[in-house]
Amino acid sequence: MMWVSKAEQNLNNFIRFLWMQNIYWLRMAVQSMIFDLPDAEVVNERLMQNPKDFEMAFQTFYGDENAAAFAELLTNHINLAIELVTAIMNADLTGASDAERRWYENAEEMATFLSSINPKWSEDDLQNMLQNHLEMITKAISDMMARNFSDSNMSFTNIERQTMDMADMMTYGIVNQFPEYFR
Repeated sequence: MMWVSKAEQNLNNFIRFLWMQNIYWLRMAVQSMIFDLPDAEVVNERLMQNPKDFEMAFQTFYGDENAAAFAELLTNHINLAIELVTAIMNADLTGASDAERRWYENAEEMATFLSSINPKWSEDDLQNMLQNHLEMITKAISDMMARNFSDSNMSFTNIERQTMDMADMMTYGIVNQFPEYFR
């Protein structure tokens, strides 16, 4: 049996909450775009709150500058996802290809940045995890756009599981980098 402190469990719950908020609001934003729902602007505004929430959470451990840098990378990640969906909806293959390329480059930048602020986070592991994350999101979006809702929901279920793993990996890294906060 593994024991974790209340502080570690609280951190893990919060990091999981933030990542789950990210994927839920992204899914809702994409649905609103694809199906031209009247809530698209409001949902997108809420989605864009998520990087600010991560910034606040990271300030304690990584300071204002690093927390803001991560929030900017996450904001770019979200904007590129929206740009990709928009290009696909407009049948702009060149724009979609460019947005997808930059989306993957952004994920690599995120992995490099995160591993630079926390030596307990492996850059390779982060890159693999983020690449898988983007592949799953792309599949869920493709299925949704094809109105294959059953497969889209299954893809989203896989995203949920993988997102929890990503949050757990981040928690593990923070706890091991700053053990004094989690005794």
